[in-house]
Amino acid sequence: MFVRTVYATGDPARLDSALRALNGRGHDLLEERPGYRGAGVFVDRELGKLLTVSWWESEEAQADSDEVMRERRPALLEPFAASVAVEHYRVAVFHALPRPVVGGGLRVARLEFDPRDADLLVDTFHASALPRLETVPGLARTALLLDHDRGRGIAGTVFTDRHALASSRAALSVIRQSGAAKARATVVALEEFEVVHADAHTL
Repeated sequence: MFVRTVYATGDPARLDSALRALNGRGHDLLEERPGYRGAGVFVDRELGKLLTVSWWESEEAQADSDEVMRERRPALLEPFAASVAVEHYRVAVFHALPRPVVGGGLRVARLEFDPRDADLLVDTFHASALPRLETVPGLARTALLLDHDRGRGIAGTVFTDRHALASSRAALSVIRQSGAAKARATVVALEEFEVVHADAHTL
């Protein structure tokens, strides 16, 4: 599986206009593309941040959709977005529990690592981080996305509600610190978002 992320920042007062466009025409555009396997929309309403994640069954399907979305994306994000960054990742780990996610919260840890340590990072996430994450109350999903060439990644955890997200901060800090040390990875950014939409459905 492959993932495209779109990270946009702008005027918080104009965020809802972008959400309406993404949940309407944007969703329809994705559904029309071969190999589409779901998407997520996440926001920080206070600061004016928008993160979208689309899931693809192959690298070719992702690349094909890039051509279409590159042309349509500016209109979908206007007048909200002042900056837009698009990135591509391979899905190294995806683990979902049968719990609701819409209205919940997403925590994103952005990682940097030596590309030669990619397998070590995946193994550490599977063997060490994942079993401990499953014990944290309210966890609904977790994923590890990697860009092997650039030595960058995203570790994402979705919780059933914002209270569970906030309550998990101390526990995940310990898991994150231990896992990063074992995997020889560096956490370079940490963010939290509200879950507006999430339907990664065929993994």
